[in-house]
Amino acid sequence: MAILNDDIKNQVREVLADLSAPVKLVVFTQGEGGALECAMCAETRELVEEVAALSDKVSVEVRDFVKDSEVAETYGIDKIPAIAVVREGDEPADYGIRLYGIPSGYEFGTLIEDIRLASSGDPELSEATLKQLAELKQPVNIQVFVTPTCPYCPRAVLLAHRLAMASEHVTAAMVEATEFPHLANRYQVYGVPRTVVNDVIHVEGAVPESMLMTKLMSLTDDAFMKQARARWEAMVN
Repeated sequence: MAILNDDIKNQVREVLADLSAPVKLVVFTQGEGGALECAMCAETRELVEEVAALSDKVSVEVRDFVKDSEVAETYGIDKIPAIAVVREGDEPADYGIRLYGIPSGYEFGTLIEDIRLASSGDPELSEATLKQLAELKQPVNIQVFVTPTCPYCPRAVLLAHRLAMASEHVTAAMVEATEFPHLANRYQVYGVPRTVVNDVIHVEGAVPESMLMTKLMSLTDDAFMKQARARWEAMVN
């Protein structure tokens, strides 16, 4: 049974009609098609396949998290279900755009926008943000915790994904909080969206680009990082 109805399919087909470069959606699951396929993995895989069928510039590559562990490691995938959004064509690029958990509800729109974003190759960020990102010298991992019913979450996720696109040092992931309750508990996610940067920076809500960058650039402050790391260790121990 199809996940998307005809009206949604028509809308998605129209939105994806003008993609400039092809995009590959790499889906990580386990036990594909079997009775033991992981919770929400089958639904995630089927949803992505239905989306890809709506555009000749979108393809799907399904990988088994265990059997293809080397591929998972290459993409930095550490849990499933997972989707890596990768640009292909003449200028292929993996921007570090990831989605963990099924992109349903409001997050379905995030998946579609991620496809358009990767295809365009343009992060659509301000010059000030691009200048700040160029100063980064260390890896930055952004996790945005969401739920399917949160109307503000896509804005937070897409901002994180744009930052990842603009900097080779940044990776950014949507994390569906109800599918990964151990992570939601670890990072004390009591409301969404909640953005976690390198474990030690926590941002509540869908904040403006400039505000998130102010938080992110504090990673370059050694004194701040020492204090933040100490607070994080005290919280988890």
